[in-house]
Amino acid sequence: MEAWFFENQTGNFGIKIRIEKILHHEYSNFQEITVYDTFEFGRMLVLDQAIMFTDKNEFIYHEMLGLVPLFSHKNPERILIIGGGDGGVIRECLKNPFVEHIDLVEIDKRVVDVSKEFFPEIACGLKDRRVEVIADDGIEFLKRVESSGRYDAILIDSTDPVGPAEGLFKRDFYESAERALKDDGIFAAQTESPFFNKNLIRDINKIIKDIYEKPSIYYAMIPVYPSGLWSFTIGSKKYQPQNINESYKGFDFTSLSLKYYSPEIHASSFILPNFVKEICK
Repeated sequence: MEAWFFENQTGNFGIKIRIEKILHHEYSNFQEITVYDTFEFGRMLVLDQAIMFTDKNEFIYHEMLGLVPLFSHKNPERILIIGGGDGGVIRECLKNPFVEHIDLVEIDKRVVDVSKEFFPEIACGLKDRRVEVIADDGIEFLKRVESSGRYDAILIDSTDPVGPAEGLFKRDFYESAERALKDDGIFAAQTESPFFNKNLIRDINKIIKDIYEKPSIYYAMIPVYPSGLWSFTIGSKKYQPQNINESYKGFDFTSLSLKYYSPEIHASSFILPNFVKEICK
């Protein structure tokens, strides 16, 4: 008998993926955690019945959330990542030559542990000496450090805006993040599908425009996410996010073994379809 995983991505639309076996299942203190082995995409991490990533295409999301903001910044030495306990965004951030320290704040330590066990190639950066993993609520952590201005970049690698992640999509949280950034800091977050989350993207875009000198939206194509078209919202205090910073002039991007991101993709990801431009007006 065939086994399939179904994710209802809206009330009228969903995705199904054929499952070879269930490798892990548990209920942590915060959410349901499942690791599947799939025929089409390899291993797949699912939290509360929502797909986080698969082996076959995880690099798209992780490269685009991690590398676009960092290569826009002149010298991103200190990074804060909220969420992302799987370590994928950390792996990508560590490819930037200026990075000296990364704080990863993950509310659910079990996501970190499960990722290390079942996704070692994604979680490999978690053992880097420059990385500190902090088991904490990202909202509360930011409240404690918001007046410090200690970070060059803050990246929000959250799940969908429900449950523990709901507060990561609120104005108060974005304002706290801005205060925790240095004077030339940059902020980026995943902000869902332009097809199914128009109001959310519109609201977040307005907030980021209020807070940052240089706000923008960019996107990537991610096959297992709702609609495949996925948005990221970015705010910069100084640097133009659409451009790779001049400090990387002569840098050999081919040395990074990238599968999706490139200088050309960096620039083109900000060229938005007209219907997305309408959302952001």
